[in-house]
Amino acid sequence: MTRPLSAALLAAAVFALAGCATAVPPVEVTRFHTNAVAGWAPGTRYAIATAPLDGPVTGAPGTAMPSLEWNSYRTAVDQQLQRQGLVPAGSGERAPLLVRISFDRAEQLPEGRRSPVSVGVGGSTGSYGSGVGLGIGINLGGGPKRMADLQLSVRIDDAASGQALWEGRALTAVPVKAPANQPSLAAAKLAEALFKDFPGESGRTISVP
Repeated sequence: MTRPLSAALLAAAVFALAGCATAVPPVEVTRFHTNAVAGWAPGTRYAIATAPLDGPVTGAPGTAMPSLEWNSYRTAVDQQLQRQGLVPAGSGERAPLLVRISFDRAEQLPEGRRSPVSVGVGGSTGSYGSGVGLGIGINLGGGPKRMADLQLSVRIDDAASGQALWEGRALTAVPVKAPANQPSLAAAKLAEALFKDFPGESGRTISVP
C-alpha cells in the first residue's frame, strides 16, 4: 500500500526541481509522542540500538552494522539528538532511552511502481503502514526523471519498559542522479527535518523545506 504525495508537497517538489537541478525537495514529517518527552532533562542519556526499528529488540548498542549507509543515518540522528540536549551513553553505561532507527531507499520504476530492489535497514515501520510510495516522474523538458523514495524512521523507547515515547517518520523523493540522493546528504536532510522543532506536534504531518 502506497501513500501519495500531498498536493502541497508535490507542488513544492516540482518548483524545487524546476528551479535548481541540485535542490532538495521538501520532506514530509509525521511525529507522535507521549507527555513523558517534556520531562527529558538536558543531559539525559540515550543509546542507539542496532536492531532494525521493526525487528526484535536484540541488537546491543555498539554492535557493528556492515553498512556504510546505516552509519550515515546513525550519525545524522546522533547529531540531531545531541542538539536536543541528549547525551550518548558511554560504553557499558546504562541509558534510560533506547533509540531505534530504520531507513529505506528505493527507485521508482517508469510506470510509477516501486522497484522491488531497495536498500535499507528496517524498512517501513509501526504506526505508518508499509512502503513509502512517494516517487514522482516530473517532465521538465528532458523526459521523466528517475526518482528515488527516501525514508527515515526513528523511535525513542523507555529502555526499561520498552514503551515507545517518541516516534517519527521523514520521507521525500529525489532524482536518482541528484546529489541529494547520496547517503550522507540524504541522511542529514531527513534527520534535520525529522527533529525540527522537536518533539513536534503529535499526530500532525508537516512539510519541511
